[in-house]
Amino acid sequence: MSDEQEIRETIQVYFDCMYESSAAKTHAVFHPNAKITGYLPNGLQQMTVGDFTGFVAGQKPSAKEKGEKARLDVLSLELAGSTAVARVRDDYLGMTFLDTLSFLKVDEKWSIYNKLFHVEGKSG
Repeated sequence: MSDEQEIRETIQVYFDCMYESSAAKTHAVFHPNAKITGYLPNGLQQMTVGDFTGFVAGQKPSAKEKGEKARLDVLSLELAGSTAVARVRDDYLGMTFLDTLSFLKVDEKWSIYNKLFHVEGKSG
C-alpha cells in the first residue's frame, strides 16, 4: 500500500473515532504527543490526546448510534518524505469543521501529530 493510501485510511479511522465515539480508534490514529487545537464557539481549545480521547468517548450516544449522516471530505493531501499535511472537512456535533491534520511516519506507521480545527458553521 502506498503512503498516500495509508494516510487516507488513517484519515478515515480519524473520522470514525469521532463518529463512533471510539477511544480505541482515537488512540490508534494520534501520536501520543499530538496536540489538538482550535476554536469552538466558546473560545480557544487546546487538548492533549488524552483530553481529546475522553471528549470523543464521552459523546454518547455516538453520532453513528443516533443515525446522523456521515460527512468526511478530503480536500487536499501533501506528502514530503515522512511527513504529510491533509485538509479535511467533516461534520461533528452539529457543526462543520475544517481540520488541518499534520502526519508523521514513525516505525512505518502514519499517525496524526497535530490537529488544528476551525468551525465553519452549523452542519446540515
